[in-house]
Amino acid sequence: MSITLSSLLFLLTTTITTTATTTLPSPSYPYGFSYHIDCGSPTNTTDPFNTTWLSDRYFSGGATSIVSEPLLFQHPHEKTLRFFPTSSGKKNCYTLPLPPTSSNSSAHRRFLLRTFVVYDNYDGKAHPPSFDVSVRSTVVFSWRSPWPSSLSRRGAYSDLLVSAPSDADADAVPVCFYSFATDPPVISSLELFSVDPNSYDAASTATTDIVLVNYGRLSCGSGQWGPGFTADADRFGRSWQSDSDYRTANSDKVVTVSTRYGIKGTDQKPNYFPEKLYQSAATTAEEEGGIIDYELSVDAKLDYLLWLHFAEIEGKVRKAGERVFDVWVNGENLTSVDIYGSVGGFAAYTWHHTVKNLSSSVLSVKLKGVKGSPIICGIENYALVPTDPSTVPQQVVAMKALKDSLRIPERMGWNGDPCAPTNWDAWEGVTCRMNKDNTALVISQIDLGSQGLKGDISGQISLLSDLVSLNLSSNSLVGEIPNGLGQKSLTHLDLSNNQLSGSIPDSIASSSLKLVLLNGNLLEGRVPEELYSIGVHGGAIDLSGNKGLCGVPTLPSCPIFWENGRLSTQGKLAIALSCLFVFCVVLLLVFVYIRRRRNDYDFALPHELTSLAAKRNRYQRQKSLMHLEMESQHAKGLVPSPYTQQ
Repeated sequence: MSITLSSLLFLLTTTITTTATTTLPSPSYPYGFSYHIDCGSPTNTTDPFNTTWLSDRYFSGGATSIVSEPLLFQHPHEKTLRFFPTSSGKKNCYTLPLPPTSSNSSAHRRFLLRTFVVYDNYDGKAHPPSFDVSVRSTVVFSWRSPWPSSLSRRGAYSDLLVSAPSDADADAVPVCFYSFATDPPVISSLELFSVDPNSYDAASTATTDIVLVNYGRLSCGSGQWGPGFTADADRFGRSWQSDSDYRTANSDKVVTVSTRYGIKGTDQKPNYFPEKLYQSAATTAEEEGGIIDYELSVDAKLDYLLWLHFAEIEGKVRKAGERVFDVWVNGENLTSVDIYGSVGGFAAYTWHHTVKNLSSSVLSVKLKGVKGSPIICGIENYALVPTDPSTVPQQVVAMKALKDSLRIPERMGWNGDPCAPTNWDAWEGVTCRMNKDNTALVISQIDLGSQGLKGDISGQISLLSDLVSLNLSSNSLVGEIPNGLGQKSLTHLDLSNNQLSGSIPDSIASSSLKLVLLNGNLLEGRVPEELYSIGVHGGAIDLSGNKGLCGVPTLPSCPIFWENGRLSTQGKLAIALSCLFVFCVVLLLVFVYIRRRRNDYDFALPHELTSLAAKRNRYQRQKSLMHLEMESQHAKGLVPSPYTQQ
């Protein structure tokens, strides 16, 4: 079974067929981290294999529903789903948070992501939707209507391997959905497993530059098994499907063999291939020679990482050279395999190869016996999908801050990466371009005029260092114009017809500005002369409708000591000088007061001067008494007054 993966990709999937009833402990993940999200479910559940499925979370929008035939599905997480109608916007995401990394972690982290998608006519419209799915800004799955009937009814599991940097910029794995026309994307479950960063030959698959999309994971000689399907554990979280549907008529009579003996070299880092994979195999009834031929659907425009798994589990082979066969890929004989000669009996042996320059949509894998019959335990095929460039992390931070501060409505779908993937439009009202190094995307224009926005402009807008044009006109924005607005790249600024207040910051008086529209706001204070000069030098500027602005022609003069709604620099200087003068005067008065206090208590005249002063004081008192006595006698007529005229 296959579904289209964008216009270029195909993905092998597995449909639900059987489940076991045995309940076992949840497998131990060597890297201690996994998510199992039941999309659309309001509660946590536990499946028969003791895996805890979390209630629906980490989504950006949408609504929930259940399949039309719940009894058709074995597990609760297969019966519920989340869908994203057009009211949620064209782009919606699950953002799966990652635990913090340790200081000694590797340069990147790697994850296995598994999705389960089902339609089952949940909406009664009998129209499976068309939509794309991206992981970390790269489109990896594309579902196209019409779906095959069995797929639409029973659903499909799909998975991939993706890497993320071990830094603060990779604190989550975004899984985003892009709708075509009015089709609402659907998702039933999401699983994320942390795996060894060196798994699947990471060095040659360019780590974070490549996503490995699974185009087939076959267990030869057995049916479907693995986590979620049977009680058999795969610590990597992989599920394995039967190889029988992929063997061609060119194969000789194929027989299956199996063993209960243990297999050496399994469940080891970095890939942790499970022992069960090597306990069954496909071979031929031919004692000599024989052919096993597989055909896998692929996209000729991509390269593929092919892994083949072998083990010598037939006791009749007891020494090297007793079983030798060639491996042919797309008609080319690539290697000769002697399992016993390489690892001995009952031991795991793997071989991988990168297939390039395909000329058709079929990848052929043929095993041809040289000595004895060929034997194979498993096949894995991964498309090497180059990652799309993403937006510069700082600018992602700025845009998410603007989303919150501007109160962007849900219908605009501002979710995930603002610019990526490049085969889809950027966020509504946003225009992006490649940076100078062609390594990342940057924001060049924001056009959100007349969108009913009622928030304010976040100061994080200063991080948009490549912004050329900003239009937030005819909304109901409040608050002040951020000081950081006015990057040298900015040439067009339209904030007209809002409710912005405060002063015009000097930062927007950029020499690159050619159009400045601030009319119809509540701005006040002095207009920077550099900003007004834009109109003088051939640009356009409109400041009308701001009653509080002043200081340039056509506007009132500003008070000497009042500017931009507050004290001007001259006013502040005058107040500072006045305060300094008053302080000096107060300091002088305090000094004089202290000196006087010291004179009152500390200054003393010499002893001789003190004695003379005392004698003089006694003489003056005696003289005064004598005058008083003479005046008294004169008053009684006893002594003639010297002042009486004769």
